[in-house]
Amino acid sequence: MGIKTLFISGIEARAVFLAPKRIFIILFISLSGLTLKAQEVIPIYSDYLTDNLFLIHPSMAGAANRNQIRLTARQQWFDVDNAPSLQTLAINGRVGEKLGIGGIFFNDQNGNFSKIGAYGTVAYHLLFSRSEVDLNQLSFGISAGIIQHRLDQSSFTEFDPIVNGNNVSDMFANMDVGMSYYYLDFYAHLAAKNIISVNRELFYSDAVPSNQRKYLFSTGYVFENSGGWSYEPSILFQMREATNEMNIDLNMKVYKNVDFGQIWGGLSYRNSFEATEYTTDGEEIKSQQLRYITPFVGLDYKDFMFGYTFSYQFNSVVLSNNGFHQITIGYDFGKSRGRWDCKCPAVNN
Repeated sequence: MGIKTLFISGIEARAVFLAPKRIFIILFISLSGLTLKAQEVIPIYSDYLTDNLFLIHPSMAGAANRNQIRLTARQQWFDVDNAPSLQTLAINGRVGEKLGIGGIFFNDQNGNFSKIGAYGTVAYHLLFSRSEVDLNQLSFGISAGIIQHRLDQSSFTEFDPIVNGNNVSDMFANMDVGMSYYYLDFYAHLAAKNIISVNRELFYSDAVPSNQRKYLFSTGYVFENSGGWSYEPSILFQMREATNEMNIDLNMKVYKNVDFGQIWGGLSYRNSFEATEYTTDGEEIKSQQLRYITPFVGLDYKDFMFGYTFSYQFNSVVLSNNGFHQITIGYDFGKSRGRWDCKCPAVNN
């Protein structure tokens, strides 16, 4: 019995067992839904909405006025054994006037398959402001990482010459680049992820293409209201180069200043542009688009940040209706470089 991960009309096929006369496909329609998670290094979820922009945008290393630590733990489908889980640790800060540095460590588990890796980031920040009051900043960033894929075959029982029952792994490198622009209460981000084409030994070349490049564009604006309320509508657009898949996040985040700091929360809706074909009875072919909704809440208390995110996928065919849970814990440290005279929470810590 061989193991192969397939991309089937946009749905993620996490475990495929190939025998001489039959193919059994177990489809795990996960949070990424219409994407092949094996292509992802760090999957793009909704972490960025809980004050964790550096996790997906290398240009945000050192962009804020204080240094940051962000720790996330994500678990999918509590009622499913060996369901996907992801943990990340992101650290970034400013060195000198214009240089930002950062690091990301992650562990991604999915049944018998797992990924671990680390990224190092360097960013450069150009300040066009006449002073530190009126924010006008353009940032560039580049990240380089080492990733290891592992496949535990110890539980595979059916015979196949390519399955030896041991743990097998491969290691590869990749890079991300990006830029960010902040002007008062407006911002925009652009990033290219996984820019190096990589052939990995654990996967068949026709199942996982070497081109893993993915492009992100996000933008938003923060409206400040009386009474300590602020409102931040934003979007995140994603496009995968190899398959031309696209999806978009429509977000609304609300902030309220309180005596001990700030509370915030919001809602995100993700929708794909493509439909995925599937069959449940082996005959009638149906289609569905990735659709899920993500409410999130959090608070800033002194130097700490706490956030909770819940994502619910409401496609007609899902593995579980329990959704995906994520907790984010953050800590801001170091001397502040001064607060900007704007409602720009991503850079005003």
